[in-house]
Amino acid sequence: MDQNPSFPVFPMSFRGILLLTGMYTIAWSAIFRLMGGSIVNWFADGNLIEASLPVTYYGGFGILVGLLIFFSAFYPISWVYLIIAGITGKIILAIWFFLGFLPDLGWNKRTAFQLIFNEIIWLIPLIVVFLRGCQVKSYLAQNTEK
Repeated sequence: MDQNPSFPVFPMSFRGILLLTGMYTIAWSAIFRLMGGSIVNWFADGNLIEASLPVTYYGGFGILVGLLIFFSAFYPISWVYLIIAGITGKIILAIWFFLGFLPDLGWNKRTAFQLIFNEIIWLIPLIVVFLRGCQVKSYLAQNTEK
């Protein structure tokens, strides 16, 4: 039996990646939304901060991004636009944290964790899943016309 099909396949593990990314983003953003001042003080790593940072807005936007990514796992081929919206949202969250939070908090291991592991690292699997979804969608569109 041929192990490599001649058509692109969207494996179930990619749906799992979307579910995991969505749930993780929702959970971490809920921490921002609910524990705003405490999380900012934790990120400051003992430094005194004077600015009032918009953590509730950041958390609310993060929850919205997480929901988009989570819902895209149900129909990833039909809803590839939700995956690209999630990728765009993760990029916006990373830029927002970099420009809005880092100048006041300073660069330390906690802010690096937030920026790298909670925002940027998730872009790699999301882009791979999006590209595979587009590949399968275009294959299906080409072969259903015949």
